[in-house]
Amino acid sequence: MLNEEKDFLANGTLLKKVVLCWVDYQLAIKSLQSYTGIMTLSEELIWRGFVQDSTFANLAELDQKKITFYHGFDASADSQAIGNLAAMMLDKLFIRYGHNAIILAGGATSLIGDPGGKDKERVLQSEEIIKHNVSQAEKQIKQIFDGLSFKLVNNLDWTKDVKLMPFLRDIGKHFSMTNLVQRDYISNRIGGAGISYTEFSYTLLQGMDYLHLYDKYGVTLQIGGSDQWGNCISGVELIRKTRQTEVHVITQPLVIDATTGKKFGKSEAGAVWLDDKKTSVYAFYQFWLNVDDINAESYLKIYTDLQKHEIEVTVAEQKASPKNRLAQRVLAYEVTKLVHGQKRADEVKKVSDVLFSEGNFIELEKHEKKILADELGSIKFHPDLVQLLVEGGLASSKTEARTFLATGAIYVNEQRAGPQNLDLFVSGPNLVKRGKNSFIIVNK
Repeated sequence: MLNEEKDFLANGTLLKKVVLCWVDYQLAIKSLQSYTGIMTLSEELIWRGFVQDSTFANLAELDQKKITFYHGFDASADSQAIGNLAAMMLDKLFIRYGHNAIILAGGATSLIGDPGGKDKERVLQSEEIIKHNVSQAEKQIKQIFDGLSFKLVNNLDWTKDVKLMPFLRDIGKHFSMTNLVQRDYISNRIGGAGISYTEFSYTLLQGMDYLHLYDKYGVTLQIGGSDQWGNCISGVELIRKTRQTEVHVITQPLVIDATTGKKFGKSEAGAVWLDDKKTSVYAFYQFWLNVDDINAESYLKIYTDLQKHEIEVTVAEQKASPKNRLAQRVLAYEVTKLVHGQKRADEVKKVSDVLFSEGNFIELEKHEKKILADELGSIKFHPDLVQLLVEGGLASSKTEARTFLATGAIYVNEQRAGPQNLDLFVSGPNLVKRGKNSFIIVNK
């Protein structure tokens, strides 16, 4: 068909030449896509592992026209965590494919408490705290979405002045109690610790959010975590009943550490936060650097903007030389750069490399040495190296310290130290290392 069009158009006028060039351009693009492995949105959603459940009969519908979607975030904490970051990466993918994004702050719903995934009532927080949390989250979202177009909204804006009687008549009337109490996250609470009417009403509020955004912005897709399926469906049913229109939902699998079975949630012990005051940039980088091989490939797909061929090359090199941990190194740098910026990512990469003998501690800048001192801890210099190792926690006793020194297990500023090697210390901070993973900063 394209060859026939070209024969027909090859006759001369400037307009025909322009159209002919366009046809050649489209052929070139198709050829390039075949060569580079460029995917459609629906294909990339599947490849990155972003889809758990969907109301679409075929996800390829997303490739046919541009839509407006919304994704809400919880404001129960003063920082988003890496579980929330996975949701943001999904949103970014939709935006890059030309869809319109509404990012919703749960300023109202966070005051209520989501019963999903909880075995007991959430402790209610004040409006001032939730307002602060929303502000903090919006700063983080703007950093992650830098350079992309999106709109931030807050459901408190249209919920705070809702009157009780209109809410019951216009919203509550369209929800069946029979269906609601059969939802797992509600029935589990009813059969366990119980559930208040406050948290029970959460799903109605989320349904009202979808209806409001459909009316005001033409939103026809809600994105949420897999634990939000029931709440998301509330909006689909409400819009179908009140506007006689079909809208859609896509839920994203919760990110699970394959080695521990734990999800990346705010309430999980050892949560990794996007706020550097809660999780330092160095600790953030180290978290990704230390993930197991079994998790590294999936995290590269979820948490980075790297293209398919870039990830495949990285994973192939990782499998060929597992000891080099290339996948973890790329992952740590890319995610840290995304959340904290390139400058800080470069800094923590540099100081981290020094710890593993890929750089010189003495040559670090003053602020880079401080990064390590803040993370590793520091002690004052002691002229007795044996005593210094004990004080620094690198040995449990003087006998053990002497053994470490005698067997060459101790390094000062990347140089192997013996019992009398005090000349290895320079004025200022010094890096003392035992083996591969035990460190202390010594100030002389």
